Amino acid sequence: MSIHESGENYLEQIYMLSHQKEKIRAVDLCTALGFSRPTVSVMLRELRAEGFVTTAENGGLALTQKGEDVAKRMYERHCIIAEVLMRLGVSQETALNDACKIEHDISDETFLKIREYLDQTK
Repeated sequence: MSIHESGENYLEQIYMLSHQKEKIRAVDLCTALGFSRPTVSVMLRELRAEGFVTTAENGGLALTQKGEDVAKRMYERHCIIAEVLMRLGVSQETALNDACKIEHDISDETFLKIREYLDQTK
């Protein structure tokens, strides 16, 4: 399965929640993403079937290595793009919202150049 934007968003959210909570439940995703339980259940079923998500020892959700790789990639893109936008004068709220959209569609080449630019200007 090539993962789509919605799946990337779920994985990124699980990754972020894993740094805030010891046990991540489907209801936590519902709250964070603003989706209904049935919607979240369907996506989690697909992510499990494709090997991105599993059940943790504590009974919560856990990312597999494959899922964590995607989540970290998306999170890094999100943070870097948001930082660049804020440096350009975009408000924090708008930068974070726009970064969430851009992170999925930007090419690897363009992202690498943005990251290089940010590293050079720090």
